Amino acid sequence: MRIGILGLGRIGAFHAETLSGLDVVESLVLTDPFADAAKAAAEKFGGDVVDSPEALLTAGVDGIVVAAATDAHPALILAGVEAGIPVFCEKPVAKHMSEGVEVLKAIQGTDVPIQIGYNRRFDAGFVAARAAVQSGELGKLHTVRSTTLDPAPPPAAYVAASGGIFRDCSVHDFDIIRWVTGREVVEVYAVGGNRGAEYIKEAGDADTTGAILTLDDGTIAVISNSRHNARGYDVRMEIHGFQDSIAVGLEDKLPLRSVEPGVTFPAGTPHDFFMDRFTEAYRAELTAFTEVVAGNRPSPCTVEDALEAGWIAEACTLSLHEHRPVTIEEVRQA
Repeated sequence: MRIGILGLGRIGAFHAETLSGLDVVESLVLTDPFADAAKAAAEKFGGDVVDSPEALLTAGVDGIVVAAATDAHPALILAGVEAGIPVFCEKPVAKHMSEGVEVLKAIQGTDVPIQIGYNRRFDAGFVAARAAVQSGELGKLHTVRSTTLDPAPPPAAYVAASGGIFRDCSVHDFDIIRWVTGREVVEVYAVGGNRGAEYIKEAGDADTTGAILTLDDGTIAVISNSRHNARGYDVRMEIHGFQDSIAVGLEDKLPLRSVEPGVTFPAGTPHDFFMDRFTEAYRAELTAFTEVVAGNRPSPCTVEDALEAGWIAEACTLSLHEHRPVTIEEVRQA
């Protein structure tokens, strides 16, 4: 099949490399507002370069991958749907939830599949955790802990436009908690601090946060996030039930150092970047999209799924700013 990629920055170029290595993908069509970025990707991974999204949509593509700036996501998703072309779009659906809701309304009734990029759903550990929950082997759940710690903060320009740590970082934890547990979040309480980069504080954001999520069955989820984890990129989950407890990310590349006498775990080189931690998950995610394009499976992460994670991020952001518990229904109705 022939796949178009809109946006050839860091993640777009990574997707181009991944797609070029899939047997089912015969050719790529690339476009980016910065022509040199598209040309560089084409030289490295192959593909035809076109000068606009409109040209890409008429270049005989079977599916499109949207890896452009967040502000462009809604228009590009809808352009793909209007053209009848299956869409993969990196999260979020839109910068603001109101725009995301408008996208959802606009696609109602269409049969063009849309897959939103939440790659943890394709990581082997998280897949196994979900299977363990679904099988009932853990018993009734009581506690979930989810962690995302970045090795260093993103640039100031990114922070200023990101919408905040809950919307661009924690949202991965929110999505994977919903997916692994099969439950919905009903209430949140969030806190945050600024102990590092001054520009994060100046942008009105926190660099380290914690959140308590209450799920609809009473399970408590504890979320920990930070822009500052010098030892590496740390993504983990613990799931505790009345019959057993399991962990995702407890492996030799875990960026944590034990000080217990005689303990050598973890023994490997710590993960230092999200692309290192989730290389195989990204490949599985895009392989799934080719199956969606072929009509062999439904979207594994819909616009509705992505918006649910977004509402949790909105509630945590409000909770942080107002120092109080916030229900999901409150932000949904605002």
